[in-house]
Amino acid sequence: MRTALPRLARCAGRTAQLLAGQRLHLPAGNKGRTMTFADGTSAVIYRETVADRAEPTDPVILVVEFRLRGVRGRGHALFRAESLLNTPLFAGFPGFVSKLWLTADEAGRYRGFYQWDGAASARDYVQALWWALALVSDRSSIRYRVLPGLVRDDVLSAAAGQRWNTDTGAGVWWQLSHVS
Repeated sequence: MRTALPRLARCAGRTAQLLAGQRLHLPAGNKGRTMTFADGTSAVIYRETVADRAEPTDPVILVVEFRLRGVRGRGHALFRAESLLNTPLFAGFPGFVSKLWLTADEAGRYRGFYQWDGAASARDYVQALWWALALVSDRSSIRYRVLPGLVRDDVLSAAAGQRWNTDTGAGVWWQLSHVS
């Protein structure tokens, strides 16, 4: 926690700079698309956040998953609305490129599907994020996967309209199998 709080505070400061410089955007191009994962669950993209920056030199996809404590029914809609306020917890981290925000899947788990620049930067972010998520989530539900060498839009295009993995094992919660 002593390490995470200063990182999150620096991130919030950098996010404020991005916002002030109008370098943070919410494009609608992916909104409404359904992402299906190899474990058989699916979720709809309800928001996208993109930072103006150079193309990643070390592209990484980061997938984060968690289940909120006590959120049921209409509470999911309230969470999605207020989640925009969580932007300062990620957008200012070094290496952040973009995030697809996904609705809760059939098991009530939320995912963030990020493009990051650099695996070390993505892991640094996740280590700080864990503490914030632990305040509102079932701790055992928080997990992540760093996938080096992948560009988000290439992965989305490859998965669009086709199913390229039919393994439905629980260990593949992070692997995208279909996008529509």
